[in-house]
Amino acid sequence: MLEVWIAVGAVLLIVIAIAVYAVATSRSLKRLQARVDAAWTDITAQLVAREELLPQLESSVRTFATHEDKAFAAFDEARQASSQAETPEEVSAAENRVQGALRGLFAAAEAYPQLQASREFLQLQSDLVDVENRIQASRRFYNGGVREYNTKVKVFPNNLVAGPLHYEQRSFFEVADRAAISQPPRVQF
Repeated sequence: MLEVWIAVGAVLLIVIAIAVYAVATSRSLKRLQARVDAAWTDITAQLVAREELLPQLESSVRTFATHEDKAFAAFDEARQASSQAETPEEVSAAENRVQGALRGLFAAAEAYPQLQASREFLQLQSDLVDVENRIQASRRFYNGGVREYNTKVKVFPNNLVAGPLHYEQRSFFEVADRAAISQPPRVQF
């Protein structure tokens, strides 16, 4: 009879250990998920801050560069795509377009020395560099959180808990043209 109680106690101990591990893993995944969500919120806040600067920048360039219709059309399309993007994949694609449109806009601006000397334009460029730096920092923080979360979701034995509880892997916020974001728009004084 004693052997039965020992066996039942051992099984009970194993079940309790598995339950404790499952609860601890679930709580850890929830914390990582919350961290990733907070990092994504930070990215969207930085993108909104940039979105608020872009019309002013366009207006400043448009004042001098009235004949740059292609650059302005591409810029407007990129801004519209950026404002409609929601998921990391959509935002990544829109980010590529915005970076390309910004390069086109700054290339057009270089042909106008009066614009390059404008205090307002220089301030807008400086503000844009600050926002772009914050976007890059937020992107790195978000991707680090996603990497940690995805690793925890994929590895054994965590995947035995994550799968049944519907913890899905998250998408990274990647930009196809890394050269475009490695250097924020330059400011020349």
